[in-house]
Amino acid sequence: MNKDKLLMENYLLLLKSTVEVYVHGTLESSNEETRNLLKRGLDETMKAQANTYDEMTKYGWYTINNVETKTIKQTLKTITSKN
Repeated sequence: MNKDKLLMENYLLLLKSTVEVYVHGTLESSNEETRNLLKRGLDETMKAQANTYDEMTKYGWYTINNVETKTIKQTLKTITSKN
């Protein structure tokens, strides 16, 4: 496996985990100063995540497969029929 790809994948996973921590911290913060500090960290981490994703996409290391509308509708039908 390409070492650069592996590093980028791990970095992307780290960024995603960090976003979760910032989101929870921002939501649970008890004062505005702390909330604003966490929100800035969240915004910066999300920018880094987007940049990393863009870079990985450029090299073909992160691909998204489009799902057909028919498949989405069938999945929604299955989910709603179980409720």
